[in-house]
Amino acid sequence: MAAVIQFFADYVVLIYLLLLVAVLFAIRRFGRARREQREAVFGLEVELARRHHGQSVAALVSIGLLALAEFVLVVFLVPALPALLTLPTPTNNLAALPTSTIPPEIMATINAATPGATATTVASGCIPGQIMITSPKPGDQVRGKITLKGTADIPNFGFYKYEFALAGTDIWITIQAGRDAKQEADLGDWDTSELTAGDYLLRLVVTDNQGQALPACVIPIRVLKP
Repeated sequence: MAAVIQFFADYVVLIYLLLLVAVLFAIRRFGRARREQREAVFGLEVELARRHHGQSVAALVSIGLLALAEFVLVVFLVPALPALLTLPTPTNNLAALPTSTIPPEIMATINAATPGATATTVASGCIPGQIMITSPKPGDQVRGKITLKGTADIPNFGFYKYEFALAGTDIWITIQAGRDAKQEADLGDWDTSELTAGDYLLRLVVTDNQGQALPACVIPIRVLKP
């Protein structure tokens, strides 16, 4: 749906030109139908003339409705497009998800796994000035509730979220999300007190207003018990 709206917004001039050509043909057809009605004598001719007249009127009305729809889309929908295209992620209401509450089934999965060791303290996938986690830093040791700092600011920004996973696994748990772009600012909080001590991966995912997620910024960290 978003792609359709964007298409009609990008090609508004071409669409209006096509509608103009269509309306010229419809007006010509309407005029011809009126002449047929005036000149019709026999019953069949009259019936055909009425049918042609009705079809030409219907065509004019349809073109008018299409032009009105394009006008409403460009004037009212397109300015609100970034808000409309802030798409939800699989976690319900990410922006309102408390950082201190992890669903029991997720905690069971975490506690059942054994945290692996991180072989590197180097971040991956980060883009300076666009997608960065600046605090904590790769390889940092954290405990309790911490505040994440960084940048989530890309062209056509939609929203961002940050997630964690046990080192050596690919089970990512969403912590929190935000709908406002950030530049070297607080991204949100993370309460690690419920986690098993060990090595984890923390990643920042930024999605544009088309619903396209860019490569994530991933850093390794170590969680300590409070």
